[in-house]
Order: sequence, then structure tokens, then C-alpha cells
Amino acid sequence: METVLHFPHSPASQTQFVRPSVVPMSYDAYLALPGEVHMAGLVEWADNETIFHMPPNINHQDLTTFLTKLLGVYVEFFKLGQLLVSPVEVKLPSGQAREPDVLFVSNEHLGRITAQRVDGAPDLIIEIVSPESVGRDFDTKFDEYQDAGVQEYWVIDPRPRRKQALFYQLGQDGLFKLANLDGGIYRSTILPNFWLRTEWLWQTPQALLAFGEVVGTDVLIEKLNQDRKSRNL
Repeated sequence: METVLHFPHSPASQTQFVRPSVVPMSYDAYLALPGEVHMAGLVEWADNETIFHMPPNINHQDLTTFLTKLLGVYVEFFKLGQLLVSPVEVKLPSGQAREPDVLFVSNEHLGRITAQRVDGAPDLIIEIVSPESVGRDFDTKFDEYQDAGVQEYWVIDPRPRRKQALFYQLGQDGLFKLANLDGGIYRSTILPNFWLRTEWLWQTPQALLAFGEVVGTDVLIEKLNQDRKSRNL
């Protein structure tokens, strides 16, 4: 079934843009799509096809917002690199162009971030499953991210009666390994000393309170004092 979108200010579309779910298209044509198309929902390019996805639901966005705030503060506080959130194009070494929900690029790989996209594998990718993205997130992107050398891949499925979070870490053999949880807690290898209670994914507490619990009071105070001293030098 086709969805017809009207973009009155877009010279490329003039009056209408017909949006089926998948359109055969070159990568150059994908890049030339008007900005309004990208704003209407997730747009990715793979295997010479542009895939148009419906905008995410509120539950999906609430979880994305929580993780973005929690990880964003952590990454900034410890100066670990850069956290980005969709819509940001990730051009994988295979040539596929994906838009992960959340991604992290470490200081070591900041050169992969250009003005237009992330050119290469992020260190961490998070995909939040929607009803229409199940196969893509669990299978297609699993293989693509593994082959690209993504160090951690989190697949979080918040759908009612299916709530689960799978955390994969890239082994020395280049294959994803499912990480074990310790009492419902996941410990990252890419984000030093970062851990996550999986129950937070379904409860979405205040991100700053979760951040404080992860960091701990002593570390938080020590780091704040160090920053204060450095500014006064």
C-alpha cells in the first residue's frame, strides 16, 4: 500500500511524493531526497533500494530519549567521544546506509564523523525494535553491524509481552557474542565502567538519577572537584 506525502515547499517533489515501503534507487538518488522525506520517518538505503519506515511510536521515542540522556551525560562527563541519535546516516564499509536509533563513536574513531554522516562503523549501535523492524533489527542489521566491526550492538525490544534486551559484543573472531547479565545488569566494554539495569528500559526513570547511580557519589564528587580545579588554573 502506498502513502502519498505532500511537500509544498520541496522543489524536488513539487506537489506529491509517492512513498511505498521500498523503492529501487541508487545511492546518489537516496542522497538527493528532499529533507522533508527524512523528517517524515526513518529512511535507509541498502542493496540499491531506499527503505521508508513509518515514524516511531511514543513508547519507542520515550526509550530513545532516556538512553540518549543517560548515555549522553555519561559520554560527555567522562569525555569519551560523541553520542549521536537518529536521523544520522551511518555509511557502513559494505556500502549500506543505515540510520541507527542511537550510536556512539569513541575518541579514537572521531575521524569517522563527517559533516554529512558517520563514514564507517560506530563503536556502539542501539536499535529499538518496532513492530515493523523485528526482522531487520534482529537479523539483517545484526549481520551488517557484525561484518562492519561494530564493537557493541544493543537490540532492545519494548513491545508489550515481548520486553527483552540483548547485548552483543564483538569477539576477537569478528563475531557477535551475547553478553551475560549479572543480576539484570549489563556492563559495557566500550563505555568504561558503564553499567545498565535492564529494568530501567521498561521503567524509564529520570536519566540523571540513573546516571548518578551508575557513576556513584564518590566518583561524581571527585570528578566535579577535578573539573573545578582545572577551570581555576
